[in-house]
Amino acid sequence: MKGKNLRYLNDRPDLPAQMTRTGFLLLEHFSLPAFTQALDTLVTANLLRPGLFSSRTFGLNDGEVISDLGLVIRPDARIDLAAIQNLELLVICGGYRTELKADDPLINLLRAASDQDVSLAGLWNGAWFLGRAGLLDGYRCAIHPEHRPALAEISKATHVTSEAYVIDRDRLTASSPSGAFHMALDWIKGLHDKALVEGIEDILAFEESRYRRIKPAENVCVSAPLREVVKLMDANLEEPLELEQLAAYAGRSRRQLERLFKEQLGTTPQRYYLELRITEARRLLQHTELSQVDVLVACGFVSPSHFSKCYSSYFGYRPSKEKRLVK
Repeated sequence: MKGKNLRYLNDRPDLPAQMTRTGFLLLEHFSLPAFTQALDTLVTANLLRPGLFSSRTFGLNDGEVISDLGLVIRPDARIDLAAIQNLELLVICGGYRTELKADDPLINLLRAASDQDVSLAGLWNGAWFLGRAGLLDGYRCAIHPEHRPALAEISKATHVTSEAYVIDRDRLTASSPSGAFHMALDWIKGLHDKALVEGIEDILAFEESRYRRIKPAENVCVSAPLREVVKLMDANLEEPLELEQLAAYAGRSRRQLERLFKEQLGTTPQRYYLELRITEARRLLQHTELSQVDVLVACGFVSPSHFSKCYSSYFGYRPSKEKRLVK
């Protein structure tokens, strides 16, 4: 193991590493998982090569900020022009319940950061704030599916994608915690080298395999509109989207969408969505210490009885009989 990890270290330790200064602006109800995924990647890079990154947290005001999980965070400082001048990257951390509202001081700060060649990033719905400031015109970006229409409305010159993350020149955006992780990895690779990224992945691989969902390989025989819908389903397990919403995102009618599922996947959209959710529920029961109630909520089931009925129908036994694989 020692020999394996040594190859990720700087092969010229006599040369001082150039530090990249990053800042995280924590908005009210920001996604704590998305924030920690991005931050953990930078911290792990420093474990392998000390001094590569520095990070500070900022708030819009001097007080504490509440995350989406209800945990209270006290940022290091209040965001201002002086703080921006000392950064190479500013990350706007939004969340599912983060209000889409940007006042003039925030917009001016974001524009000032862009004018000073600070790279800008957005997590979850953080891209909306960049779009509101007019800083995504001509860029591709990623944003949580629930907020795509809002961003498209206020930033018509932006290409809003369904991807988990996008790095387009000096704009980095991610729509989910997993997207934030891979966005940070890709950004680090652009600054340094593949060996460092492989080292980070090796260190974090255990946690990824246990707690992050492994995406199934894309079926190349599936058409682009259907692939888009499957991605949306996969990204929205906790609060499942209605069939009409999925059809609208794909630019199809409900009947057209049902026909695509039948012809290409041999099932209905409702059945496919349920299979995604119930399979994720089984993974969580097996590989995490979450309670059954937490699991059913995370996978979009309305009650324990409904969850147990669906689980039993799919796997042949109740969720309470599932074998825990965690140590």
